[in-house]
Amino acid sequence: MTAVEGMPPGTAAGDTRADGGDGATSSVLYTYDLAPTKKQGRRWGAYNVFTLWANDVHSLGNYAFAIGLFALGLNVWGILAAFALASVLLFLLLTLSGFMGHKTGVPFPVMSRIAFGIRGAKIPAAVRGIVAIAWFGIQTYLASAVLSALLIAMFPGLRGLDSNSLLGQSTLGWISFLSLWALQLLIVSYGMQMIRRYMAFAAPTTLITMLALAVWMFVRADGSISLSVDAPLTGGAMWLQILQAAALWVVIYGTFVLNFCDFTRSARSRGSIVRGNVIGIPLNMLFFAVIVVVLSGAQFKLDGHVITSPTDIVRTIPNMVLLATASLALIALTVAVNLLANFVAPIYALIDLFPRRLNFRRAGVVSAVVGLVILPWNLYNSPIVVNYFLGGLGALLGPLFGVIMADYWLLRKSRINVPDLYSEDPQGEYHYSRGFNPRAVAAFVPAAAVAVVVALVPFFHAAAGFSWFVGALLAAVFYALIADRGAQIRDVDGESIAVAAE
Repeated sequence: MTAVEGMPPGTAAGDTRADGGDGATSSVLYTYDLAPTKKQGRRWGAYNVFTLWANDVHSLGNYAFAIGLFALGLNVWGILAAFALASVLLFLLLTLSGFMGHKTGVPFPVMSRIAFGIRGAKIPAAVRGIVAIAWFGIQTYLASAVLSALLIAMFPGLRGLDSNSLLGQSTLGWISFLSLWALQLLIVSYGMQMIRRYMAFAAPTTLITMLALAVWMFVRADGSISLSVDAPLTGGAMWLQILQAAALWVVIYGTFVLNFCDFTRSARSRGSIVRGNVIGIPLNMLFFAVIVVVLSGAQFKLDGHVITSPTDIVRTIPNMVLLATASLALIALTVAVNLLANFVAPIYALIDLFPRRLNFRRAGVVSAVVGLVILPWNLYNSPIVVNYFLGGLGALLGPLFGVIMADYWLLRKSRINVPDLYSEDPQGEYHYSRGFNPRAVAAFVPAAAVAVVVALVPFFHAAAGFSWFVGALLAAVFYALIADRGAQIRDVDGESIAVAAE
């Protein structure tokens, strides 16, 4: 995809945006990449929304989490129940979030201006971006480990390149990491339409590969699986684990719930979002759960051990061609997940922070470079960093979601003045007090403090999995109580402006 004459430098053809509004539009708030999507730029149908979930749900990290439930003592039916409950919750949350993107056509940093103000919105965008960049590096590292193992299996002579260490990585590790790092940067450099096309390719590849792997394991186990470990949970302990598992699964998607509008801003209709979500979340997640119980149950029947990831099974495939095919499919899957969950969000956050210097392509380069220089393998191998730094930041996402959703759905009833999202006029609807909404901050801070304490303080360990919900509900309640609807929604000619860039 190339730049089109008349478009800003670095602009990808096919990503058409709406006009910036009236003469009060600010060049600090309005850029090509942050502008609302016009109707002709809305190319995401139900299949595209489905492929987003088909890729993201089947990530290696998600498989490790789900298989861990089997190891913790949940039986097959408990795992299926946990994912059924989680899928219903996620479908509702993501559909509401997706509708916001479709109506306004704006990305998450701009969407945040509605509740937090034209300047205050940089807070949620920055938090989401920092978390995403860290996980971008970590996911790239995990995919590179699969690539390194595949290369050694295919070319045993490369084992010598895997025995040294430079900044925590072997020579082969660096080669694998930089190769996948560059591949993702190349895809992103062509814009959201290329990401959409890559997802369309990766999704069926992922689903077919995981289904084939499950069938192969089922046949190896003589057509049956273990329904649980030797000492499964029962009674109240089982139901508590089911609820915690469902809550943690929603927490895993706490990032996506926030910035789903980055993708649905290009959706053709609300129906496309609903249909894509129905197939991609409840149906696809139950398919995922079935794959999990077959893989873990079959392996446990074979040798009494619980695997930690599908890669454990892939490495046992005796045929080199099949081994290479399965490994490459897992790598393609991880790249797709990384692009969706961890690359797009920081790109828009950086554009919002530096609108006069960065566009989509340049912000992608900056995000990728930061994801490299933090040496993510060291972060991944440090429980303190993952649990306290990334866990603490993750706990902030629930309160942000609570404020934004309460403001949009409860107080404004989805009536949004899109041109004012790009205006620095002191009389603008989202200018509030010097660009910050003090009510949103007042609701967010105490809710965030409670969420972080619940997530990180050992005393609340039993409730840590529910920290996202605690923060989101508290923030929504606080905001609804203190927000003055009359002061926040400015009537024009007796009627609130509701402008959708369609």
